[in-house]
Amino acid sequence: MNLPLPPGVSQADFKSALQKISEAIGGRWVFSSEEDVRLYRDAYSPLWDDKDERLPSAAVAPETAEQVQAIVRIANEYKIPLYPISTGKNLGYGGSAPVLSGSLIVDLKRLNKIIEVDDKRHFAIVEPGVSYFDLYDYIQQRGLKVWIDPPDPGWGSLVGNSLDRGCGYTYGGYRDHFDSHSGMEVVLPNGDLIRTGMGALPGAKTWAEFRHGFGPSVDGLFSQGNFGIVTKMGFHLMPQPDAYMSGMVYVPRREDLIPLVDIVNSMEHGGVIGQPRYGSPLQALMGESEFRGSINRRGGITDQELNRAARERKLASWQVELQFYGAPAATEANWAAASSKIAAAIPGARFEVLRRYEFPLTKEQKDALPHKAALGVPDLSIFFVGARSKQSPEPGDGFMWFSSVIPKSGEAIFEAQKVYRTAAWDLGIEPSITPFSTPTSWYRTFILISGLQISRSDSELNQRSRRLYETYARAAAAAGFGEYRAPAVFQDVVSDTYSFNNYALRRFVETMKDTVDPNGIFAPGRGGIWPKRFRERKT
Repeated sequence: MNLPLPPGVSQADFKSALQKISEAIGGRWVFSSEEDVRLYRDAYSPLWDDKDERLPSAAVAPETAEQVQAIVRIANEYKIPLYPISTGKNLGYGGSAPVLSGSLIVDLKRLNKIIEVDDKRHFAIVEPGVSYFDLYDYIQQRGLKVWIDPPDPGWGSLVGNSLDRGCGYTYGGYRDHFDSHSGMEVVLPNGDLIRTGMGALPGAKTWAEFRHGFGPSVDGLFSQGNFGIVTKMGFHLMPQPDAYMSGMVYVPRREDLIPLVDIVNSMEHGGVIGQPRYGSPLQALMGESEFRGSINRRGGITDQELNRAARERKLASWQVELQFYGAPAATEANWAAASSKIAAAIPGARFEVLRRYEFPLTKEQKDALPHKAALGVPDLSIFFVGARSKQSPEPGDGFMWFSSVIPKSGEAIFEAQKVYRTAAWDLGIEPSITPFSTPTSWYRTFILISGLQISRSDSELNQRSRRLYETYARAAAAAGFGEYRAPAVFQDVVSDTYSFNNYALRRFVETMKDTVDPNGIFAPGRGGIWPKRFRERKT
């Protein structure tokens, strides 16, 4: 693997720049050997060992905001593109690899201070190197009565996950991690340091509580953007509840998903439940070769056939896990009310209490949790998704996420399944989305996620997954379903679908980009936004 140079930068100038950065942050924190830099590859790259694989030129790891400023000023001097990462654990969406090959990685793992956690006003202020595990351990060691809202991989950064608009599993007000942020400290492309919201007030006492401050809000420019490097960030945290209860609802017919989603929406949007977790017991039948063949034939299986299969096997067509937080009596009352409402609307619905806990949990209880993130406990169990199973007897070396936002209705789930399955059939590829694929529930929308396999040895599989990703993205856009997040390789593909009024939004943001970052050094291509000097290149 030959490391690329930053585009337009000579070997001599690059060496000179790295020497200056060494003097600013310490030589041991400048990584330029192939052995070190290969660690910043996208571990799940669909272009692994391909000539177009996105590779960095080197990496640097500052320890303070002042050192980040120094790096930015040197990069401006030599016109070296920078690609900041928090922990680089964003696997499935591009990992730590840059959008533009040859970019210099700015690894913020050493900015790992937890500035403040308040369990009376329920907030935290952290640096980008702080992972969910780090903050969770800090809270537990001090006995603070506050929860984090972790995504599936707990080794990620709160700052990084928020800026990429990741989500978690508790209440809606905490689950959208960017929406639950409050205030940032940011190094701008000219090396200046700003604070947003109330943080812009010297000595502010509500930085992590009141996001807006006074005047225009600019925080969104730093989310999936390339306008700055965030060095501190505030977050709202969830008060530790007294108790937790979860129950499963089963409905017998395929069409029952429509009223089920409507009822569950009313409970979630009313603050009665945390994230509802939908699924289908029929998904297990994909391990039966004959049934799988019926499902994946062109045109698929009919709703009547699916209902008959459910009846014959005595399985529900759909299920949803409801999660309740609060006082023990309140969780029981809310579960009873939810069960009554669903039973009245859906004949044949069944109900099962799954778990009851009171807090704090013992270590044994935590270890036994089937889905730790729903109770504010980070872990890494998501990586079992790509493990060998009946459904995936020959797993690849990873996966990339296709993530589209769809309306929060049963009808939209059925439409999206049809759209993506048809798109795959048109390519002659077995769909990665089945009639049983169910979405992740954001607070006001669904996100239908599909993991497309990649391999480090099977280039044909990678090509097939890339074709399927691009086809899904265009089919989604045609149906009015936009992707909200994308691996580095596909950020232009997704950006190109947001084309209202001849790409007016992108043109507006590009104008800002060329103004505040005239040398085009900050994360070229991130979010589909390219500076003027790279606008025709785009790789």
